[in-house]
Amino acid sequence: MFRYTKLTAVREVLIWVLALVFLLPFFFLVSTALKTDEEVFRSSPLALPEAPQLANFVDLFAAQGQGNILAGLVNSVVLTLGAILGLVLLGSLTGYVIMRSTQRWTKGAYYLFLIAIILPAQLGTVPLYIGARAIGLTGSLWGMIILYTGMMLPLAIFLYAGFFRGLGTEYEEAAAIDGATRTQIFFRIVLPLMAPATGTVAILTGLIVWNDFMTALIFLGGSDAQTLPVAMYYFIGSLVSQWNKIFAIVLVSMIPILAFYLVAQKKFIQGFAGGLKG
Repeated sequence: MFRYTKLTAVREVLIWVLALVFLLPFFFLVSTALKTDEEVFRSSPLALPEAPQLANFVDLFAAQGQGNILAGLVNSVVLTLGAILGLVLLGSLTGYVIMRSTQRWTKGAYYLFLIAIILPAQLGTVPLYIGARAIGLTGSLWGMIILYTGMMLPLAIFLYAGFFRGLGTEYEEAAAIDGATRTQIFFRIVLPLMAPATGTVAILTGLIVWNDFMTALIFLGGSDAQTLPVAMYYFIGSLVSQWNKIFAIVLVSMIPILAFYLVAQKKFIQGFAGGLKG
């Protein structure tokens, strides 16, 4: 039976103190974003806003041109979701074939994907840009979705392959005996069982795509399809020291990916634990 002791109380207090310490930057971020220009320089950084207002966020979404935050937010959402869908579909199929096939080439292909993860992506930026421009993939969201899917695919395959390695074949064999095709077995049986792995792939790759700045700046430069990090770069460059507006844009950029993580965190934790076990 669990007993609440003094040591337990001390541990709880320490946990609450650590939680407050980690939440302090977030409090500072929200508090500053709700202050006026005068209040930012007049009051203490940790002081609550005297009259919280949303004027900074209104100005934020009213921006036009290369610093259009609303357009950048929409483009980032479309780009991230499109890349995640492509990675889940292609990564799961490829990982499944590599782990279930008995052909010799699959082992070599798996090691090639591992090498692709280790090598810095910056090494292929120039030839990748030349090739993407030659086939018309630069300057468009569809081109960027294809580009990010290809760049993140080795990581997705590595994660899925690790989970498929620990997944038994009993359900697949039973479905095959009942007359199910390989396609039906994968989409109706295997893929639902790999929901924790899918959550892990979605969160890890989604964070990379959402926060990526350099690739979007190079491949979408001069187009109307700027992502949120690029729009933030141009918008912040015109603010100088207006920290309330700068913190407001940082807060806006955090909310979508933070909400996505809160929704998918259960699957992420299950997938991470399952990967360690496997």
